[in-house]
Amino acid sequence: MDIVIPLYDGYEPLDVIGPYEVLAYMPGASVRFVGAEKGPVKDALGSLPTYVPATYSEVERCDVLLIPGGRSVEAMVADADFLAWVRRIHARTRFTTSVCTGSLVLGAAGLLKGLTATTHWSGAEALESYGAAYTPQRTVRQGKVITSAGVSSGIDMALTLAALLTDEVTAQAIQLWIEYDPQPPFDSGSLAKASDAVQKRVLELVKEPPRNG
Repeated sequence: MDIVIPLYDGYEPLDVIGPYEVLAYMPGASVRFVGAEKGPVKDALGSLPTYVPATYSEVERCDVLLIPGGRSVEAMVADADFLAWVRRIHARTRFTTSVCTGSLVLGAAGLLKGLTATTHWSGAEALESYGAAYTPQRTVRQGKVITSAGVSSGIDMALTLAALLTDEVTAQAIQLWIEYDPQPPFDSGSLAKASDAVQKRVLELVKEPPRNG
């Protein structure tokens, strides 16, 4: 089971680490990180560089393609060669997936036209500009395309994918092993639930550049 996750500078770390933690526990699974170039790739917050041992152009096919979101998406959607590679790999995958704004890459590659899909709430308008119908659901499956909303929903998506690729008992066993039993102290994880004050504060936070690194 060959799973490929492409990384560009500015990737959102939990978009990658959450699904990786789940999928790597599947029996027979191998997770590979690739990039435009070999070497360290910086995360969006600056303190969690990931070494990428291969370029995406070295990958001819895979069973699962997983596109993470983050600031990296701007470079990914502007890279015509990369989008052509996504289309080529998608043609032979068992599943093509995304986390957060990674769905905008699938959209830019022309893979979401006429499909219902999800993304981080901030990317809803951009997603629809690619011909997709946005829904705030955490995980959406349309055939072999699975999109997930912001950050933590990538874990939900990965567990869904694990069940599809193995069985539900195995997926639940992985869930138990990582003790994924979310009980957040606050109930403001979506626009529908967040107060006006929280929505105002989040816009202030995202304008502040990361101080790490």
